[in-house]
Amino acid sequence: MIDGRGVPMRWMVVGAGGALGTDLVARLGAPDAPGAPPTDSVTALTRADLDVTDPDAVRAAVRAWLAAPGEGRAVLVNAAAYTAVDLAETDPDAAAAAWAVNAEAPGVLAAACGDGGATMVHVSTDYVLGPLPGGERRPLEPDDPLAPAGVYARSKLAGEERVRAALPDAHHVVRTAWLYGATGPNFVRTMARLARERDTLTVVDDQHGSPTWTADLADGLIALARSSAPAGTRHAAGGGSTTWWGLARAVLEELGADPGRVRPCDTASFPRPAPRPAWSVLSDGSWRAAGLEPLPPWREALRTAVGHHPELLLG
Repeated sequence: MIDGRGVPMRWMVVGAGGALGTDLVARLGAPDAPGAPPTDSVTALTRADLDVTDPDAVRAAVRAWLAAPGEGRAVLVNAAAYTAVDLAETDPDAAAAAWAVNAEAPGVLAAACGDGGATMVHVSTDYVLGPLPGGERRPLEPDDPLAPAGVYARSKLAGEERVRAALPDAHHVVRTAWLYGATGPNFVRTMARLARERDTLTVVDDQHGSPTWTADLADGLIALARSSAPAGTRHAAGGGSTTWWGLARAVLEELGADPGRVRPCDTASFPRPAPRPAWSVLSDGSWRAAGLEPLPPWREALRTAVGHHPELLLG
């Protein structure tokens, strides 16, 4: 497959201040970024730079980006998301914000890309997927059943649908799972902090997923955008699977602490307002079919993440 390395491109990263957005901007701006020619240009917009819930502001920002001097194909990567999943279940204002950011904004961004001839890469979530028939457990494919439960999940699925409708031939919807990055709060940082504060930790062991280091996902999204892969929906997450209990144990191993301090429990022991998928292990089949390199195994990625960013273990 032609992967577009060395071909100039114009990038816009929306949600550039979040964990994934930060890594995207860093990788795109790095002199040694994979396949990046010196003529690439990057426009990075944080929440302070662009209110994605303001349609007029979104359209103006996309028009300005496309009108600016630059060479090559234009790709907008949408890493903006409302992720306070529990608050969205209990607070009407939060629910409205989730819908505005996760459902409506992607549609406006996609329509603006369509008006200007740009491609859009949109990041979605494992939460939109439902259980497999008969209780089967295998890595999930993009065409597996959808059953979003909760405000966050429904808003993310609506966002996917609006992107596909506005850009039928120029979109890449990428579902991922269990993200953690060098910036902002995340499960890895929380477990490291709790391990210093408590003798034992109790963590859910009946939710299965694929932990994903945001730097790996950023590289994957860039590779996808540079490729000649057709429009479509794909899954990209850390290789393999574990439970939250298994991930917590791995964090303690990286700390040099006894992983036996982490005790398993079931979801019912920690009820939360927003339902969590019990099985959200994502298959890399759609990624491989596009000629792309799968993301590294989750355990290897965690070790790499801690090696590059030891502050993750500072909690």
